[in-house]
Amino acid sequence: MNDQILVVNCGSSSVKMAVFNRSGESLASALAEKIGQSDARLVPEGGDTVALPPNADHRQSLIAGIQWLQDNGHLGKAPLAIGHRVVHGGEAFHQAALLNNKVIRAIEDCASLAPLHNPVNLAGIEATMELFPRVPQVAVFDTAFHQTLPRHAWLYPVPKRFYNDWGVRRYGFHGTSHQYVAEEAARRLDKPAETASVISAHLGNGCSITAIRDGRSVDTSMGLTPLEGLVMGTRSGDVDPGLFDFLASKGISPEDTHGILNRESGLLGLSGTTSDMRNLLKAARNGDRDCQDAFEVFCFRLARYIGAMMVSLDNLDALVFTGGIGENSSEVRARTVAHLALPGFRIDPDSNNDHGQARNGAISASDSRFPILVIPTREEAMIARQAVALATGEADPNQSQNH
Repeated sequence: MNDQILVVNCGSSSVKMAVFNRSGESLASALAEKIGQSDARLVPEGGDTVALPPNADHRQSLIAGIQWLQDNGHLGKAPLAIGHRVVHGGEAFHQAALLNNKVIRAIEDCASLAPLHNPVNLAGIEATMELFPRVPQVAVFDTAFHQTLPRHAWLYPVPKRFYNDWGVRRYGFHGTSHQYVAEEAARRLDKPAETASVISAHLGNGCSITAIRDGRSVDTSMGLTPLEGLVMGTRSGDVDPGLFDFLASKGISPEDTHGILNRESGLLGLSGTTSDMRNLLKAARNGDRDCQDAFEVFCFRLARYIGAMMVSLDNLDALVFTGGIGENSSEVRARTVAHLALPGFRIDPDSNNDHGQARNGAISASDSRFPILVIPTREEAMIARQAVALATGEADPNQSQNH
């Protein structure tokens, strides 16, 4: 019996495909990037880069990637199940869903909340349904894990009709990552996931932080869109809403301001040169003042949000760093935790420098009030796990209750 699970993650300009077995072991992956550009290409893990047709769209790129996986023996004629990352599920989805016409229509209805993501997520769904019409397919939503937020945490203090008429509220994102690291932290701390309370900091090109109490999300930094919250690679995070009016008075339209805050701000905007934390830190060490500022603002705002997340918890089992920056930047972790002396967080420099590898992910000092962990996220593995559970009707014993 084929036990392969295909995971599809369609981004705005890329498609990642990964194959897992039922045990959650990664078997192969490939990334189609620069979609819609003349130099679109497929980058297989451990294989040679393959040129895609010029200006290939998501459907063409996905089909080419699946063909490569099959031709190279990584994927059989048909997988057991297919899991799709879908960015926005609105209030319609509190957990992963088996795809059918009704679910697809509901995803389409959420497209206005994520216009850059849900349409391309749907393009991936449509393409795999054409290729594998008899294979059960599952949508796993970035927002679903956060549907347990209490009402006071998701309501915006704006006229209520905005929510009633248009669904304007805080939704949160990166839910698959936050759920995974919360469950993994509980496992490492030898606690049942449903009794664990952690603060999870997902730090990559996109950044968010979540307070998880008894296995459930109770507060998070991203809101209606992924623009709210922390400083990110090219996204500003929190700014004064009055900035729109101020910039309009300078001749900058709301549309241009939106583009600036999403694509020209964050680390890139502050440094003026890069959105990549590795390059930024290298320049900062060489005396670049703008890069030093970007680093300091990033860490300060992250620390401030960590403190804010504690308001939603009765106790704290661990602070967890994850994502590309969270897992790999000892400097970001050290500087962030240095701001958190009053709440009692302390970092062990040696453990931090080796990313906790010698201590099962722990980087906290012996006198730290709370454990601090580094846990690599495995979003695709989480999607695969939820996909096979729904597709086969098997209960997922590791999945937190999320109703």
